[in-house]
Amino acid sequence: MSPRRSAADARQTRGAILARGVELASAEGLEGLTIGRLAADLDMSKSGVLGHFGTKESLQLAVLETAAEVFFREVPQRAVAAAAGMPHLLALCEAWISYLERGVFPGGCFFAAAATEFDDRDGPVREAVARLTSLWQGHDLRRHVRLAVAAGDLPPATDPEQVVFELTGQMLALNFALQLHRDRGAPDRARRATARLLGRPLGAREAAH
Repeated sequence: MSPRRSAADARQTRGAILARGVELASAEGLEGLTIGRLAADLDMSKSGVLGHFGTKESLQLAVLETAAEVFFREVPQRAVAAAAGMPHLLALCEAWISYLERGVFPGGCFFAAAATEFDDRDGPVREAVARLTSLWQGHDLRRHVRLAVAAGDLPPATDPEQVVFELTGQMLALNFALQLHRDRGAPDRARRATARLLGRPLGAREAAH
């Protein structure tokens, strides 16, 4: 086997491990993610899985980064065509609601679950969860709230931190309603709550699939 083919096979195997790892961690938590479980699910040896990551913590961190790639593809990237400021903020919120409504991850919002699991612990996994959620809130939400204020689409006295806090609370409530209560009417309530907070209706929703 050529070195190029060997490297390609290794990337493919690593990708399959991470994809299954995201599915398992979404439904059962990052702590439930074990080398043995992945090996059994993928018909691999434990050493074969371990060889790609070295430790369980390294595996957890890689799964987190993979889940973040999915989230950023499903939410921020769906809003890229919207103009900066209020249009972009509305598009982000609609994409965020749609992400939860469509059940992109089997266990609901991956990062809501990971935050609940690791919020009272120290260590690299908790730090990674905090970093990824802060990146999303700061770079996308807070930035476009500020631009909406500058454009006059939100009142001058608007506190971006408060808006981001309330938006996050609404999405956590939506995730809770969908996952615990199987409340299919919750996405429309989230849309109404978001529209009331921002003073604008959200755009046309994406078709569920």
